[in-house]
Amino acid sequence: MYTTVLTIHSWIRWITLVAGVGATMAAIRGKVEGATSLADRWGLAAMMALDIQMLLGLLLYFVLSPNMKAILDNFGGAMKDPATRFWAVEHTSSMLAAVVLAHVGRVLARKAATPAAKRTRLLICFGLATALMILGMPWPGRPGGRDLFRGL
Repeated sequence: MYTTVLTIHSWIRWITLVAGVGATMAAIRGKVEGATSLADRWGLAAMMALDIQMLLGLLLYFVLSPNMKAILDNFGGAMKDPATRFWAVEHTSSMLAAVVLAHVGRVLARKAATPAAKRTRLLICFGLATALMILGMPWPGRPGGRDLFRGL
């Protein structure tokens, strides 16, 4: 079960990252007119993908991962190792912040009085969410890094 959920989590990250970049680029290009604008559709896709990622991540974090069990059993010791610190703190906090920013960005955009305000709100929130996703991903070569495509 652990390997299956981890593989799904690993593959959905690409959908999430593409949707985050899509929402950011649509806001940069000013495609924000109307309630079903290109930026809104990309933003909704990014938010949904982030929510799925968060649910799978929480399942891994609290239930399935033997690594997280060991980290949580000795959290102080885990903070001394860059790889375990990445999983215990950096990955989880950056991804949680990305989820919050995506939700906040969608709400703020829907409440914007003008297209310019909507564009700014989407750009800031989804731009930051995408940056946090990039920073929080376990890229190869980083502490805690993993293969780009798990399961191949």
